[in-house]
Amino acid sequence: METKTFILFSFMITGVLFFVTPVTAAAPISTIAPGNTVFIGEQGLDVTSVMNGDSQIGWWASGASIATSSPDYTVSISDLKNFYVSPTDFGSHQGSWYRFSASSKANGTAFIVADPHLGIRVEDSTVNVEVTDKWVPSGDDIKFSIETNLVQITQRTGVNSVPVTIYVQSPTGGTFNALLDSSGTPNSIVDIPVTTNPFSPSFSWNTGKRDIYPPGTYYIWADCDVNSMKDNYGQIGKTVSQQVSLLNQDQNPLIANSGYITNPTTQITVIPNQIITAIVNPAVTSSPSIQYTTSVQMVNTTVLPVATISKTPLTNTPIQTKSTGFEAVLVASSMLFAIVLFFRKE
Repeated sequence: METKTFILFSFMITGVLFFVTPVTAAAPISTIAPGNTVFIGEQGLDVTSVMNGDSQIGWWASGASIATSSPDYTVSISDLKNFYVSPTDFGSHQGSWYRFSASSKANGTAFIVADPHLGIRVEDSTVNVEVTDKWVPSGDDIKFSIETNLVQITQRTGVNSVPVTIYVQSPTGGTFNALLDSSGTPNSIVDIPVTTNPFSPSFSWNTGKRDIYPPGTYYIWADCDVNSMKDNYGQIGKTVSQQVSLLNQDQNPLIANSGYITNPTTQITVIPNQIITAIVNPAVTSSPSIQYTTSVQMVNTTVLPVATISKTPLTNTPIQTKSTGFEAVLVASSMLFAIVLFFRKE
């Protein structure tokens, strides 16, 4: 009796301590500290700690004396929790910005403004050869390399990675939101957490499944929309990478063979206006030719790098790894189970 009472009491005390213990949330990706790098196009930034009571920032041209001269360009900040790195104000004024007092004297470093850069390369990891804008034999494994200066965002307190989305457009015009590896496991290519420059995701894309990845030219690009920077500054090479191509087929296109047909007995039919998300078993007929009719969902896109995958903007959103309240639900469930068990034993 005493043992059961002690167990029940312990569960109740644990639950009470959990609910009264404060939980410290990670700083959002939009919170800026003095000296952090911010990128043109970011909006909704909290620069409260940067300004330290001041309301203006100034930029001095290269070679100018910050200590003795007035700034060459100034910006007033009316809302410290909703700052916008406007391309108009900052596009031609990159580098260090300083907050300054009413006397127009520099009063400490505010932040560094940088122009974002984003690029992507493609590698055939089966033979360890770069195949950006080249061809790859069907069935080889493909890896991506993301090149970007946006990793400087990880300097911000509590920020460990920068989300970058890769787009792969099939020859039929749809874009994938996940790619299969050689084991058939799908790997998401949406909001990949980039931590270094360059960065290579851990997964490989296996091009061998004809029902999912038909022969032809694939177009590949990446984008980053942290704090709505792509929406505000969607320039190629900056928040959206230059589009590259990959020819997926059986034979080297440089080998002359007038009688060769890449895929003589396979016809691909795709239902338009949906997104590719799953592996589909082909329907095989008894005729000499095999017709694969897939229910693979796809989205029509243009050849230009236009995003077709809906994502929730990350403006002012903390990076989280769990759903809010998960621990509370778990503890409450455990307490309820213990109480029921106790009274049943009684």
